[in-house]
Amino acid sequence: MSEAKEKYESNAVELFRTSDTAVLSTISKSSQDYPFGSFTTFASNMNRELIIYASDLAEHTKNIWKDSRACATIFSLSTEDDKQASSRLSLIGDFSKIKESELETYADRFIKFLPKSASYAQMHGFNFYKLSIIKARWIGGFGEIAWLDTSNWTREIPKWGKNEKEMINHMNQDHQNVIASALNQKFAIQDEKSKILAMCIDGYYVNSSNSLYFIPFKVPCFSEKSIRAELVRQAHQNRPFEI
Repeated sequence: MSEAKEKYESNAVELFRTSDTAVLSTISKSSQDYPFGSFTTFASNMNRELIIYASDLAEHTKNIWKDSRACATIFSLSTEDDKQASSRLSLIGDFSKIKESELETYADRFIKFLPKSASYAQMHGFNFYKLSIIKARWIGGFGEIAWLDTSNWTREIPKWGKNEKEMINHMNQDHQNVIASALNQKFAIQDEKSKILAMCIDGYYVNSSNSLYFIPFKVPCFSEKSIRAELVRQAHQNRPFEI
C-alpha cells in the first residue's frame, strides 16, 4: 500500500471509530427504486461492521427489508469556510437483522456507545441491524480521494472477540498506567482513573470523566497476540507521558 493510501486508510478509520451519526441511503421500493436518504446513529463493531438500532416504522427500515443494499456516509464538518474540504467516508454494503443468538452481544456493544438508546427497548418494534461493508470510499479534502483497500473492511469478527471482557478487565486492573499514558500522549488528558470501555481491531476506547476517547493501534489487530504486541509497543512509546 502506498504512503498516501496508508494515510487515507488511517484517517478513514479514525473518522469511522470516532463518529456515531451518518446519512443512511437506502433503496426505496415505494419510490421506484430511487435512493432515500435519512439520518441515523450508529456504533462500530469489533470488526468494521456498522450497527444501527432501527424502528420498524422508519422508512429506511422498510427499505432494508425489501432490499439490503445501502450506503452510510459519515462526515466531519470542516472548521474552514469551505465545507467541501470536510472529510467524509462512504461505506457501501448490505444490512442484515441481528440473529437472536447474537442479539445480546450486539445490543451490549451498541448501548456502550449510545447509552440513551437503552430506553428504546421499552418501545415496540426496535431491532438491531449490521451493515456488512463491501466497499469504502474516502474523501479527505481536495485531491485526497480514493476507494480504500477492502481487505480490512470486510473482515469477520476477530476470534479474540469472545475474550474482550477478560482482556479489558486485565488492562484496567493490572496495566492502568498504559491506558493513562496513551490518553495523555494523544489527548493531553491526565487521568489516573481512566478505563478501557471497549476494544476493536483498530484500537480501544477509553472512558475518562464520562467522555470517550479512541486510542488507535498502528496496525489492525486480528489476534490476541497482535493486540498484546501493540499494547507493549504503546507502553514503551508512551513512557514519557506516564503520570
